[in-house]
Amino acid sequence: MNIEKQIEFDKIKEMWAALAVTERARQQIAGTSCCLDESRLRKELRDTTDSRELIEKLGTPPLQNLSEIREILTVSEKGDCLMPHQLEHVETVLAGIRRLKTYLDRGKQFENPVAYYEENLDALEELREEIGRQIRGGRVDDYASRELGQIRRRITNCEEQMKQKAEQIMRSHRESMADSYCTLRGGRVCVPVKKECKLKIAGSVIDKSATGNTLFIEPAGVARYYEELQQLRIGEENEIYRILYTLTAMVAASGAVMDENIRVMEKLDFLFSKGKLSMDLGAVEPSVNTERRIVLRDARHPLMDRSVNVPLQFAMGENVRGIVITGPNTGGKTVAIKTVMLCCMMAQCGLHVTCGEADICMNSDYLCDIGDGQNIAENLSTFSAHIKNVLEVLREANRDSLVIMDELGSGTDPAEGMGIAVAILEKLRESGALFLVTTHYPEIKEYAEKAPDIMNARMTFDRETLRPTYQMVLGEAGESCAFYIAERLGMPHEMLRTAVRAAYGEDAVNTCPFQEEGARIEKTKAGRITKARKPGGDANLGTKYRLGDSVMVYPEKKIGIVCQPVNEKGVLRVQLQGKKIWINHKRVKLHVAATQLYPEDYDFSILFESVENRKILHDMERKYTEETVRYEDQP
Repeated sequence: MNIEKQIEFDKIKEMWAALAVTERARQQIAGTSCCLDESRLRKELRDTTDSRELIEKLGTPPLQNLSEIREILTVSEKGDCLMPHQLEHVETVLAGIRRLKTYLDRGKQFENPVAYYEENLDALEELREEIGRQIRGGRVDDYASRELGQIRRRITNCEEQMKQKAEQIMRSHRESMADSYCTLRGGRVCVPVKKECKLKIAGSVIDKSATGNTLFIEPAGVARYYEELQQLRIGEENEIYRILYTLTAMVAASGAVMDENIRVMEKLDFLFSKGKLSMDLGAVEPSVNTERRIVLRDARHPLMDRSVNVPLQFAMGENVRGIVITGPNTGGKTVAIKTVMLCCMMAQCGLHVTCGEADICMNSDYLCDIGDGQNIAENLSTFSAHIKNVLEVLREANRDSLVIMDELGSGTDPAEGMGIAVAILEKLRESGALFLVTTHYPEIKEYAEKAPDIMNARMTFDRETLRPTYQMVLGEAGESCAFYIAERLGMPHEMLRTAVRAAYGEDAVNTCPFQEEGARIEKTKAGRITKARKPGGDANLGTKYRLGDSVMVYPEKKIGIVCQPVNEKGVLRVQLQGKKIWINHKRVKLHVAATQLYPEDYDFSILFESVENRKILHDMERKYTEETVRYEDQP
């Protein structure tokens, strides 16, 4: 059974994971389970408290996503060259570590234990400064080395000389030019020359225009500079790679320190995410015990709106190991037992709990049976699913378990369900587990009053407003209030007395509060059915073939399915392969009746309606729509 999903702890984890920054912390949150070591659990709860206090005093910590840095470190350790953008990412991470160290260092003034993680971080200032000096804007900076600076200045001069030489040729051969500016073609500086003036310009034809009337020629004087430029670019590339490999080697040499930095940052991210969740939920640190005692003051469900949530007061342990909760429908019974288990599970995962005050025992197992569990694929009814879950719970329950069960014994005959519920409670008592169950059976309330270690509890209900107050009263049995709700909604007292008689016997009728006449059910006018005149001829013609019957169509002897029964003209509609036809009933013979082919209440629109028509018909059943269903014309 998926306990986390049943009590909605999976949603708490989703909220928690959204507050983490690193992927490793999110994975750790997803895999978090209840801690069974008391010393370790107390430390985890203190860590949550300490991280929250730091956030409250210093603000949100400067954590950052570390998903790429591990890949970058792996590349450097293999000896491959890191690219400028990768080195810049290393610098960004180191800058983040420096900011985090400063943040934690400020936290030491409060003597906060989490702040001392700062001593395990190394910002690698020399590496960060070296990368920042040599890499800027996603490229190796001109001033990364003296040689690189000189090469790039010579490249700039060479490019300028190429441009000046080309412009000089254009001015001296203005009449041969097709345009007034030079251009780049394949990285070469070219002048636009008229086709008929090709021989007047010494140089190489690099390209031509779409019409062929203009030739782009690299002048011979410019070509000399181009060869020099290529040599300079080769030198620039070699110098860039020398610088990049040097920085890569520095990163690889710092790999162990970086791994430790990443580990500490991910650890801090996990701790601070717990503190952030505590702040968002308005939670408090619980005390934990191993004496099987649970005390919750002003507890609330962490997923409910705080402005409308009614605080829950709850206590069990010592002489009370089981609580049977009764009360009206929608009275908050299920929310109450979920709240108790959620608070216990959150505390045992090192999280703060949504209470004003809490003392929570450690549990070896959290077991529950909530929801109807009906599963068509496994052919499980509501009752079958309950029993399957209950048997699994009873197999696993022990004296250190916490068990919750909703609507104990429901889904079957009330008398038998009540008996099974009592048997389940007896087994839970024998296991020694702490347990909370909800029920409507009055016999179980009586059982809880007599049985040792079990207490009744009820959810209160306002009979005047017909609204639950969502408050639990320990030590008292509740009632469903069904009769009072029915009366307030207009059910006549005569019917209510009949209900009391059926539920509690004749003696209870004389003492029930529904003695007066009370309201009456006023009949409303209904439309009258007009019967159709019986047609002449074969009176049973309309029922001769039914929807879904498999029939043989003559003389072709093809098998089809009846999609519209015989009408007053003696014609029916048959679905053949790829088409539907209208045919006289005399040309059709029953092959296999629909009752032998399809289950009762089978939806024949699946066979006969198009996907578009089925969608429109479905929409028509739910709301107003302007869509129309299109059928072929009648015969």
